[in-house]
Amino acid sequence: MTPEKITKAVSNLKRRLEELEAKLADPSIFTRPAECKSLSRERNKISQVLADYEKWNDMLKQLEENRALLESETDDEFKDLIRNDIQNLEKDVSSLENAIKISLIPPEPNDTKNTIVEIRPAAGGEEAALFVAEMFRMYTRFAEKNGWTHEVLDLTETGLGGIKEVVFSLSGENVYYKMKFESGVHRVQRVPITESSGRTHTSTITVSVLPEAEEVEIDIKPSDLKMDTFRSSGPGGQNVNRTDSAVRITHIPTGLSVASQQEKSQHRNRDTAMRILRARLLEAKQQEEAARQSASKKSQVGTGERSERIRTYNFPQNRITDHRYGISVFDLPKLLEGELDMLLEQIHVLENERRLADL
Repeated sequence: MTPEKITKAVSNLKRRLEELEAKLADPSIFTRPAECKSLSRERNKISQVLADYEKWNDMLKQLEENRALLESETDDEFKDLIRNDIQNLEKDVSSLENAIKISLIPPEPNDTKNTIVEIRPAAGGEEAALFVAEMFRMYTRFAEKNGWTHEVLDLTETGLGGIKEVVFSLSGENVYYKMKFESGVHRVQRVPITESSGRTHTSTITVSVLPEAEEVEIDIKPSDLKMDTFRSSGPGGQNVNRTDSAVRITHIPTGLSVASQQEKSQHRNRDTAMRILRARLLEAKQQEEAARQSASKKSQVGTGERSERIRTYNFPQNRITDHRYGISVFDLPKLLEGELDMLLEQIHVLENERRLADL
């Protein structure tokens, strides 16, 4: 993105800021809290970009003045000082320019959404189920560090401390923006607890990160739904196996089926199943739209292909490798304690560079 393109993009932002100020000045906006919050967040972001742009322009002018001064100056000692100032300014200009470019990247529509995360064993039997439990713990720790809230929507455990399936929601600031790169196949290489000979085994699990859909985004007709009730089979109290509290909802046009049995209340399980169903339908809709778009859209990496092996956790070498971006970090215990940013920050840098190149 050239300086000319930056200037043009900033002009568009100034016009957008005027529109936002006009909307937020309308007293009726306070009757729509969600819209007011969204517009205020956008206004604050644009204001920060414009402030950075003004600072960047001032630095460019100062840089130009210093270069002109260097040409006219005859005192060698003073020229050295000017050269040093120019060198520092060039670094600051480059850094701020890059920050402005990144802030001008159009946001993905789902980035501010909450998410529903599904984790399941793929290959490896009980060892894979144990790794599902560790990953679930890692994501909940990561949520705590980010100030997010999490809610378990469905959980089926194994007899040895593993998890056959867990579905949970994450709510907070920019949840999907941070979590979207987790979708795919995660591979673990380590010596299982049950392995007496000390051989390293390879197991895989699947992680699916779905943007949570609002009711207005996905129009579901009651006539398109088939609801069945059945008795829950897992933990949950005295009545869990005595009443038909579990719910299975099938979306007839697509054949998608979602079951929920986490709660004792049939009503709560129905609400949970509908949340998951909306998220899956939104994902299917967006994938269908993406497939119709240009090849540049298809070139995006790491944003949701569940069949894609995205990452390897190598315990003997204490290494985590993200195969999409060619990134390796060395500190598995720290990562599993929820320090996922040690990997995600590098991924976001590379992804932003790729998107800037597209711009």
